[in-house]
Amino acid sequence: MKYLFSTILVAILVLSACSGGNGKYEASGTFEANEVIVSSEITGKIVRFSVEEGQTIARDSVVGIVDATNISLQKEQVEANIAALGEKTADVSPQVRLLENQLAVQQSQLDNFLHEQARIQQLLKQDAATGKQLDDINAQVDVARKNILVTQQQINVQKNNVATQNRSILSEEKPLQKRVAQLDDQLKKANIVNPVAGTVITKYAEEGEVTSAGKALYKIADLSTMTLRAYITGTQLSQVKPGQTVTVLVDDGNKKYKEFSGTISWISDKAEFTPKTIQTRDERANLVYAIKIKVKNDGYLKIGMYGEVKLAIR
Repeated sequence: MKYLFSTILVAILVLSACSGGNGKYEASGTFEANEVIVSSEITGKIVRFSVEEGQTIARDSVVGIVDATNISLQKEQVEANIAALGEKTADVSPQVRLLENQLAVQQSQLDNFLHEQARIQQLLKQDAATGKQLDDINAQVDVARKNILVTQQQINVQKNNVATQNRSILSEEKPLQKRVAQLDDQLKKANIVNPVAGTVITKYAEEGEVTSAGKALYKIADLSTMTLRAYITGTQLSQVKPGQTVTVLVDDGNKKYKEFSGTISWISDKAEFTPKTIQTRDERANLVYAIKIKVKNDGYLKIGMYGEVKLAIR
């Protein structure tokens, strides 16, 4: 007897729901919103987390901070390594200065030899000098010039060797600077930034907990515009199109319906079996098509709320 009474009661409720809105609705479904699950991008202890369920948060707001002391220390170490590179480089100036001084002495000697060479050549013309004296001074001039060339080559070699050595040391700086940039990027990720403007639906973590990269911290959704996911039959498919304005009915709890204006934003191109919780105008329809209707929310609509649709067919 009790089972029979329950069955009759369910049937009455179903008929009552179907007759709501004068029985003129063509489709029905439930409201949903685009939900975003926010997580940390790095692993660490949550040192600040100012998020509460039901709270409205603006886009790009910093709602928390994850401890990044280890990353900061790594950055300081790399910066110290960059600074140490300058101390590893060699200064070629002392060696070059010594060789340049030696070169000046050799040049002075060559000048003296050239002067003596000119004097002997003049004396030889007057038969006041011998050929051997001229040969000797010519040899000394030649040696002096070769010594100058050797010293100049030593200066160039010294400069090139030190420059090559320094380039090899300083070449380590660019990869270290890239590493600093990577660590700076990780330090920025220590901030938990809210990606979309909306209302916090669920909070999964608390301040002081240790989180990991990708672990959910909270769920947020923009509730200013809700999406009614409804289902229509194959015969109704030709009567709807994206951008079409429809009337959405929502039970206000007083055996009346509150009306909203909605816009069809999406129509499925694939049929599916009718969900058990969904009613259509033709209850015998086995296959239906899902549609999404955007509805401006005045605060009354909630996720999971049931809605009915009147197709504004033109």
